[in-house]
Amino acid sequence: MNSISPNLNVMIKACEKASKIIIRDFGEVENLQVAKKGPRDFVTKTDRRVEEILVEELTRAKKNYSFLTEESGKIENNDKNKIWIIDPIDGTTNFLHGIPHFAISIALQIDNELNSALIHDPIKNEIFFAEKNNGAYFNNHRIRVSKKSDLEECLFSSDQRGIKNIFPNLNIRSSGCAALDLAYVGSGRLDGFFHNKINLWDIAAGILIIQEAGGTINDFRKYNSDSIDIRAASNIIYPKMMEKLVNF
Repeated sequence: MNSISPNLNVMIKACEKASKIIIRDFGEVENLQVAKKGPRDFVTKTDRRVEEILVEELTRAKKNYSFLTEESGKIENNDKNKIWIIDPIDGTTNFLHGIPHFAISIALQIDNELNSALIHDPIKNEIFFAEKNNGAYFNNHRIRVSKKSDLEECLFSSDQRGIKNIFPNLNIRSSGCAALDLAYVGSGRLDGFFHNKINLWDIAAGILIIQEAGGTINDFRKYNSDSIDIRAASNIIYPKMMEKLVNF
């Protein structure tokens, strides 16, 4: 692969530091202090601490960049056109129940375009990353979307309630971690992902990874950042998937 940019290098180092907290607390998950934030949506002290570390590390390297984060919302600094989009732990419910399927998600948006992306699964030690016009990678190996063409052979993911009843003929999983779902689409592990009313910080990094892996994403920019209907798949499967989702 080509050498990574300074921005992506900063993202990797920030994730490495924050991951130590996640791994430590995941080993003591029963002792975590939990505060209910909404239906099926919990926040822990780990979320807050991980976000603090990520913001501190990214600010130290790029002090003028702004932020959009899950826990703190918008943090505007001098440069409002360069925005770090952060989800400290996507898949918090999995984390709380001791299920090792969650990730740190960071994207850098410059002038309303996604420029760099990183999704880090600290438990499996898997890193997915991409830079605009420079491809998508998994642990330094180039990745591309699936080449399957038959819907019945595909594996999709969606956390939408009741989805299996709506589409009984599709092979659908619900993982509880949108960031990894999108990373898996980009790497060919999954063939497509769809979900309604999702937040930008859940999907920003995954969007760029899929685009750079040769996949297709719907126009997420027409939605509010906290209520996005996302559709993602390989170029071959995307139109076929969209036919199934026309009324979804």
